[in-house]
Amino acid sequence: MAISAAMVKELRERTGVGMMECKTALVEANGDIEAAIEAMRKSGQARAAKKSGRTAAEGVVVIQIAENRRHGVMVEINCETDFVGKDAGFQSFAEAVAATALASPVKDAAELAVQPLIGDPSITVDAAREALIAKIGENIQVRRLLRFDGVEGALYSYRHGVRIGVVVALEGGDESLGRDIAMHVAASNPLCLSAEQVPAETLAKEKEIFKAQSLDSGKPEAIVDKMIEGRMRKYLEEVTLLGQPFVKDPEQSVEKLLKKAGARVLAFSRVEVGEGIEKKTENFAEEVMAQVRGS
Repeated sequence: MAISAAMVKELRERTGVGMMECKTALVEANGDIEAAIEAMRKSGQARAAKKSGRTAAEGVVVIQIAENRRHGVMVEINCETDFVGKDAGFQSFAEAVAATALASPVKDAAELAVQPLIGDPSITVDAAREALIAKIGENIQVRRLLRFDGVEGALYSYRHGVRIGVVVALEGGDESLGRDIAMHVAASNPLCLSAEQVPAETLAKEKEIFKAQSLDSGKPEAIVDKMIEGRMRKYLEEVTLLGQPFVKDPEQSVEKLLKKAGARVLAFSRVEVGEGIEKKTENFAEEVMAQVRGS
């Protein structure tokens, strides 16, 4: 039978699945909406779509680097709870997604979603994600993919637990130094590599704050200028990788450590699970009371 736009709209509203998937399901069910819903529930599509709006701010960061250390990926996979983040099935899926990203030329999570999954090329990354949602019962998202290709020097990485991942491109040095620098980035979270890379608007804002603080001291203008200069210098040491004291030896800066080793950091990236996601605070007692009042 002919599938009308109204039927597709109704099925979409009832399941939360995309329009094309709804139309396909209706065609296969010969226009029977209830049968289409049942088939979608069995495949996990409807369940996955319904959960897609729920906050997923837990999960893992997975890093994979090629043997030549010139190529690598870092992927963030999110779920709703820390418990699921530790689940073996979830972590296995995350590792397969990262392997898929490394083996393909895709540049972001949207492109990665339609790639055949490493380990089971009969399904895409997104289809495997939906199947895992149906099995586990939580919203799962492949949120971010960072690529590192054709790197000069070599890539090194560090993962703190499963929630923080760092990749560093290092020229010179060795694997031990590369891992130490990545570990430092994980712990100290520098804003950028060097003072030259700090955005001009950030510097202007900090200078304005320091100036206001210094003027309140009542000291002469010449002294105030020197105070501002000193505070700005300290600020740049705090927010840049090269200026920061090395976490394993605070007596020397990262810059001095690198000079001793004859090495240079070309770039670095740091990803932390859930950063930038607004988490909903749940109050179990209030939720129960609301249910009591509504009954």
